[in-house]
This record gives sequence, C-alpha cells and structure tokens, in this order.
Amino acid sequence: MAELASAAAPSVVLVHGGFVDGSGWESVYEILRKDGYVVSIVQNPTTSLADDVAATKRVLATQSGPVILVGHSYGGAVITEAGNDPKVAGLVYITAFAPDKGESVSTLIKDPPPGAPVPPILPPQDGYLLLDRAKFRASFAADVDAQRAAFMADSQVPWGVEALSGTISEPAWRPRRAGTWWPLTTR
Repeated sequence: MAELASAAAPSVVLVHGGFVDGSGWESVYEILRKDGYVVSIVQNPTTSLADDVAATKRVLATQSGPVILVGHSYGGAVITEAGNDPKVAGLVYITAFAPDKGESVSTLIKDPPPGAPVPPILPPQDGYLLLDRAKFRASFAADVDAQRAAFMADSQVPWGVEALSGTISEPAWRPRRAGTWWPLTTR
C-alpha cells in the first residue's frame, strides 16, 4: 500500500464514441480535474478504427506518466486497440464495446438478440452513418434534457462505416503484463 501512496497518480485520457465528439466528456473532465487528475480528451476523426487509434496514440504520446484510458461506446473498440501502448496502466469501459482479437464493432452488432434495442442508424451516405434525428434522444440521449438532446442530434458527427469494420489485432484488455494499478475515485 505504501508503494501506491507514493506513486504518482495516472493521467486520464477520455475517448468518445461514434456520432459525437470529445466535448461530450465535459462533465466527466470537470469532475476528474477537480479531484486533481490530469485529463486529456481525444478528438477521434471517426473515419476508421486505424485513424482513431492513431489519434489516441498521439494523445498518449503527450502524457508524461502512466495513463488510464477510458472509452465510451465505440471508444471502447478504440481503447481495446490503442491500450497496448506501454504508457497505458489501465482501461475503463463505459457502456462500451470490448471486441476480441479479429472482432469489430460491426461483427458485435450484426445479430442483436431478439428484443434488444437497435439504434436508429440511417443507411450510409458517402461511407458515413448518422442517427435518425427524430429518434436520437430516445436511443442515444434519454438521460439529458430535450433541448440538449436536440442540439446533440443536430450536431452529430458522421461516423465512418470503415470505423465500424476495423478489426482488433490484439485486445489490450487481455492480461499481458504486470503493472501498478491506481484506484480511480471521484468525490
């Protein structure tokens, strides 16, 4: 326990999912910063898994010590691949995909169980996906007020079909090395 107390707290890197950008992490960012964490937010282009992993690795490269990598939704696939970076001390999945080797978000959502909610994804346009604006709040932002959900629906980021089909080469969530782990707590 003395080792843990003397170890520097890790930085936190937040990775967003599809249809949104990093600004969705604002409230989490504020809480973590208030609690003394160094926090960075990745702005994924959401064009391909490879591009999003590269964007995440660029942010990881700027960190001076160990990093807790946090992914939401599609961001889970991104951290599953990018989390193999030696600076990553831990992964946090928040309602996120955690594909295994050779899997993609596309393979994980291909055959939903009967009765499972299916997001209202519109047919691809020029290689990108959007959610149906009229159904956006119910499927994607049910826990936010109507005005904010409407803004989110109108400002959604097109999600590249290529991003959904990007496969994981080596999942970072598999045990791979011994390391130091830090409790990530907030007040």
